[in-house]
Amino acid sequence: MSASGGTKAIVAALAANLAIAVAKFVAFLFSGSSSMLAESVHSLADSGNQGLLLLGGKKAQREATPQHPFGYGRERYIYAFLVSIVLFSVGGMFAIYEGYEKIKHPHPIEAWYWPVGVLVFAIIAESFSFRTAIKESNLIRGGLTWTQFVRRAKAPELPVVLLEDLGALVGLILALGGVGLALLTGDGVWDGIGTLCIGVLLIAIAIVLAAETKSLLLGESAGIEDVKKIEAAVVDGETVTRLIHMRTLHLGPEELLVAAKIAVQHDDSAAEVANAINAAEERIRAAVPIARVIYLEPDIYKETAAPTATDLTKTLDADDH
Repeated sequence: MSASGGTKAIVAALAANLAIAVAKFVAFLFSGSSSMLAESVHSLADSGNQGLLLLGGKKAQREATPQHPFGYGRERYIYAFLVSIVLFSVGGMFAIYEGYEKIKHPHPIEAWYWPVGVLVFAIIAESFSFRTAIKESNLIRGGLTWTQFVRRAKAPELPVVLLEDLGALVGLILALGGVGLALLTGDGVWDGIGTLCIGVLLIAIAIVLAAETKSLLLGESAGIEDVKKIEAAVVDGETVTRLIHMRTLHLGPEELLVAAKIAVQHDDSAAEVANAINAAEERIRAAVPIARVIYLEPDIYKETAAPTATDLTKTLDADDH
């Protein structure tokens, strides 16, 4: 993912959520709708989340140090994980609490035009934010389904913004439904039920985000396509005759570590082996530019050698189905 694409989507979401949060809170003050209060807190939480994503992107740009020789690329994963925690605690749990209180102590909605007008405005604003996230994601999604994109993306920003915007739109529809039913029936319980549904939705999205970012924090290998490109680039058939085995690891969304054992000719001199390794590194970087940290170990191939990287990554496709 290009960092600029993710930043554009984050800024669009941040601007929309700040404006929506203010409008929702004003509507709550005039109407007393618990759905509007829950939605205003939801929008504030989303705004904070986008701030966390921007902060993580900034911190990830720091240069490597002796204490952190592989750099700070994983800062983006850490802050994306924090987003899921904020969404769960501030957004989801608060909405469930508000919904429970409103169901237990219902009261009619006053000045109905405030919540209805603000919700319609919010749906329009969130739609523009969601459209931006979809547009930026389509630039890099390729042939992946949306589920595969969220699960396989190594850069967390766009999947996070996509899920947040989707949750916001669905939440707004739930809030509009709760307010509408409360107005039609004169029973404020429906407003509380709508708020409760918003809380359940936010918690579900937070759990999905937490699971995906946890996998990135633990360390994921390169995608199947990149693994195949690296395998094809390593072997030239002359100086490097075979890839014996390989491991890859994302040090960050746009930085990949490649460690491999390669087979060279048994009668090659030390200088020839060194030249073969250097040439193989150049081919790998040309095929997969994010492969910035490469360690190649020369060896003589034996039939009992370990399986290739492709064998080790066959289960990746199965995990996505």
